[in-house]
Order: sequence, then C-alpha cells, then structure tokens
Amino acid sequence: MTGHRAERARPVSVAGKVMAILNAFAQGGVRLNLSEICRRAGLPLATGHRLVGELAAGGFLERVPDGTYRIGTRLWRIGSQAPAVTGLRELALPHMEDLYEATHDNVQLGVLREDRVLIVERLRGTRSVPVVTQVGAMLPLHTTGVGKVLLAYAPPEVQEKVLGGELPRYAVRTITDPAELRRCIERVRRAGYSLTRDEMTLGASSVGAPVRDGAGEVVAAMSLVAGSRGADLRRLLPPLTTAARALSRDVAAHWHGHPDMFSAERKTGA
Repeated sequence: MTGHRAERARPVSVAGKVMAILNAFAQGGVRLNLSEICRRAGLPLATGHRLVGELAAGGFLERVPDGTYRIGTRLWRIGSQAPAVTGLRELALPHMEDLYEATHDNVQLGVLREDRVLIVERLRGTRSVPVVTQVGAMLPLHTTGVGKVLLAYAPPEVQEKVLGGELPRYAVRTITDPAELRRCIERVRRAGYSLTRDEMTLGASSVGAPVRDGAGEVVAAMSLVAGSRGADLRRLLPPLTTAARALSRDVAAHWHGHPDMFSAERKTGA
C-alpha cells in the first residue's frame, strides 16, 4: 500500500468515480491538482477531467487561480449539516468567540477523522497571524496543536498507524522521527495540553487542549495559533484550558455524539 493509497481497484459506476474523487481530498492535501486527484482516485486523466469539471461547476469543488482544486463551499455546507458536526460547532462557537476576544489569536476546533484532523470551525481576526487552516481542511495529526491532542488520546490502532506511517516535513521543526513523536504525545497526555512551534507553518505556533464528553472521552480539540516571534505560549494556556473545560461541560450536558462518529473508517470497520 502506498502513502496515498492510490493503488486500488478502479471505480466502475459514475457514483463510485465521483466518490473516489471526493475521497481523494480526505487523504490529505487542502489543494490538489488534476493529476493528483486522478492518481488518488484511480481514474484515467480524461475521466477525471470531465468529472472534476462537473463537480466544480456544481460548487462541490472549487478551482483556485493556480489551477489546483479544493473542496467547494456547497459540499462543505452539506457536510456541516451532519448532526455530530452541527451540534458540536453550535456549542463551541460561544466559547471560541470568548477565547478570541480574550487573546485576539486564531482559534481552531478540530475532530479526529480517520488518521487526520478535520477543522470544523475557525475564528481569525485581522491582527491574527496568517495560517493555512480553513474550515473543512484535513490536516496532519503530527504537526498541529489540535492534531497532537487528538493523536495523544486516539485509539491505539490510530496512534500506531500514524507512528508507523510517513511523517512528512511541513516546516523546519516538524517532528519526522516516530520515536520522538511517541515521546511528544506521551508528554501531551501527562500535561493535558500540546505545544507546537514552527511545525506546520514557519512563523506560527500553537497550544492545544482536549474537549471531553460526559464520559471523559476526548471528542475534539481546541487550539490557539499565534506568531512564533516573541510568543509566550504558556501565557495562552489559562484562557485556552478555561474555554476547553467550559465547552466540555456543555458537551457533557447537551451533546449526544461520541468520538467514533467522526470516523467513517472506524464506523464501517473498513
């Protein structure tokens, strides 16, 4: 099996081909060119070109000026109506807004989706450090504040899959050694929070904290992303952990989801 799981049986039906194209984005990569989409989907270039064009025309994909494609807002609006995502986002937004007002740094909420982190909400102001994250993005677990928290509390099979797979370098301080990453997530579990600096994007640092349900299971992670230069990440811990605990109380009282409902892979036993 390759890192992108590209070598697979070619989908036969039109619906199967469309699903393969959309699933190409679930494998990681906010933007993909046509060749990469077709390679991941196992489709001939001509077939992929036609279907990707139709999906873009319908708003399910979006073609950006550099010629790559990303998930379109129409598809995100449909997906965001899933009860698990909608309920969690509605509970989280007031706490995220309070956190932003207290810090004026980027605030992110992510959930575990197979072996990656799905960003389900993000707040960013004009004075915040620029980040690559957007709502609906699928990001690596080993480079982000939310990702490291989710990885630290993920089921053992997810941890071993990530630690046993490729750990691509995204920035100068990305952890690419499995042993070092294992030690890192053990520290996250002991401390109850994560710290990153120049691991996903040069110049950006983050601190992440878990969000728990009534049973104490980690269902999401919240993070603050600030500029690396002069950033005192531990200063951001008190407001972040306060917001994460407050959201956890609301989740315990009002949310009826569970961690596995965000992972189609674990739900279907695939």
